[in-house]
Amino acid sequence: MKLSIRYLFLFSIFGMVILSMLYCGNGNPSENGKPKLINSYLNHTDSAHYIGMSQCKLCHQDIYNSFVKTGMGKSFEHASKQKSSAKFDKNTVIYDKYKDFYYHPFWDGDSLKMMEFRLHGKDTVYKHIEKVEYIVGSGQHTNSHIMNTNGYLHQMPMTYYTQKGQWDFPPGFENGFNTRFSRKIGLECMSCHNSLPDFVQGSENKYSGLPEGVSCERCHGPGSIHVQQRSTGAKIDTSKYIDYSIVNPAKLPIDIQFDVCQRCHLQGNTVLKEGKSFFDFRPGMKLSDYMTTFLPRYKDADDKFIMASHADRLKQSKCFVKSYKAETDSTSLRPYKNALTCVTCHNPHISVKVTGKEVFNNACKNCHTETKHNGICTEKEEIRMKVDNNCVSCHMPKSGSIDIPHVTVHDHYIRKPMKKEEVDKVKKFIGLYSINEKNPTRETKAKAYIQQYDKFEYNPAYLDSAKVYVSDKTAEDVQKNMETLVHLNFMKQDYSKILTYVAQAGKEKLLNNILINKSWSNDNAWTLYRIGEAFYNTGDIPDACSFYKKAVELSPYNPELKNKYGASLMAQNKVSEAIHLFETILKEDSKFVPAINNLGYANLVSGNTVKAEDLYNNALNLDPDYEPLLMNVVGLNIYKKKYKEAEKLLKEILIKNPKNEQAKQILNQFKGMKA
Repeated sequence: MKLSIRYLFLFSIFGMVILSMLYCGNGNPSENGKPKLINSYLNHTDSAHYIGMSQCKLCHQDIYNSFVKTGMGKSFEHASKQKSSAKFDKNTVIYDKYKDFYYHPFWDGDSLKMMEFRLHGKDTVYKHIEKVEYIVGSGQHTNSHIMNTNGYLHQMPMTYYTQKGQWDFPPGFENGFNTRFSRKIGLECMSCHNSLPDFVQGSENKYSGLPEGVSCERCHGPGSIHVQQRSTGAKIDTSKYIDYSIVNPAKLPIDIQFDVCQRCHLQGNTVLKEGKSFFDFRPGMKLSDYMTTFLPRYKDADDKFIMASHADRLKQSKCFVKSYKAETDSTSLRPYKNALTCVTCHNPHISVKVTGKEVFNNACKNCHTETKHNGICTEKEEIRMKVDNNCVSCHMPKSGSIDIPHVTVHDHYIRKPMKKEEVDKVKKFIGLYSINEKNPTRETKAKAYIQQYDKFEYNPAYLDSAKVYVSDKTAEDVQKNMETLVHLNFMKQDYSKILTYVAQAGKEKLLNNILINKSWSNDNAWTLYRIGEAFYNTGDIPDACSFYKKAVELSPYNPELKNKYGASLMAQNKVSEAIHLFETILKEDSKFVPAINNLGYANLVSGNTVKAEDLYNNALNLDPDYEPLLMNVVGLNIYKKKYKEAEKLLKEILIKNPKNEQAKQILNQFKGMKA
């Protein structure tokens, strides 16, 4: 039977009324008068978008006023005297004994700046100043500092540690690993230390816009649909129903509720799922559908933890395990409300600084009732007096994290205090442990071990472990695991193995059919680059150039990839093309020293020695120790017949790097000329 347009129109109206009843009236279908939980939040749809805290505060002013004073609310702002927690003094200087640089922070009017300098005796022989654009951190533990070059963000080499009131190097810059002003602030970092930014796809660290502070929507999800519904006057009685236009984490099942916090308070080695990015997860979703986070596990190392491991440590606690009972009432608006979760102790809307210790102690007493403990500490009187009946002081002791110096945090692994002999046990590495996913795939494990080597620890054992989890037995395996296999063997510098995989898959197929996808993490672009490096290091420059070129097409705002493409053009004597490419890099990021150096060399080859020398001097002002640059300056001095200057510079290069064979060879030629 054919329905008339009139009846179709009526059915359409009826459908709209049903949807209105579901989402704009009572907000929830019901059974026997009780709400039935369904996990279908409207702000998980593609049509939902982020609107910013300024919209939220129009209706939630009181919550906004308190939230902006929390660690999350104060996590990221433009550098200002009001924002900074640091102490400044003309004598505030830190020294890198490995690289012979001094650093000094100072205010120039309202601008915060950092000076890097080098001394010879009492004379300043090198000085470089950069402006601080942003300060990261609420000041409860640290203030770290970020510079901005045309949207490209890099971390700077000084952090203020507020608990000890001292300046020092940021985590990872110590013990000879000082990257000065070149550590990229990528999307993984920014997406936790701040609200979701306007990230430029095809870059590693370029942003077209940045909000300030973690916003409401990081925990509640995009707010556009919620605001749209409320603007129509529709209301929901949230004491009886769930409002599916916005996520209330307190009304989520416990695992999903934990995932909201774990998205950032689960720091470690994070492997993204295929096709996913750090933008994709939204509150109310399952985190393991988007990413898997790994940490190294050690036998007899219960006392060791990293800074942002609160959720992982809490889940190891007997208090959590015993409170985590199966849901008995599927119609409850607040599933597992009696379980121990993050929000049992922490109100995300109120700063921990103004939360009294009784709030935390009462959370303990809810289970450890007065009938068991008389409402007070069961230890001896002298201990009770010492800790002032504060449960946290003994069962969640303050300790230094293993990844952040000069910082103490409460260990969220709630347990009886450890004896000294337990703390002093030798720690044996067991393996990487997936925190938020029980059974990650073999490929995910392989990627985790490769990233652990690439990002955190140069331990060859990680690469051996990765090989166990990734197969290359068949052509199908090679094609399926191409990115992982290339990354693994790139880390091992086994370029011939990479080229074997390329031959199996086919160069043209890789370039035109397989490695063709743009993404926020530039996975295909980096694989193309690594294959290009394999060709370059085995002497096949034309094929290297083809892969570099394709990498640049997928990631056009990555100066590192463009610079390698330019170097391959130079190697083929395509100097004018290379010069144009190096100039485009510097229009984007004027402080990218490798491109300045290569542009100088290209001008020298073209006979423009004046411009080459200007470019070299510019690069030296930014990085006086960049070895390829110093070798090029040696070449310029030889070209200008300034042999003494060249010889002196060669000796300085060999003091810093005695393994530079090219410098040794040239220096020996000078000795032969003198003989």
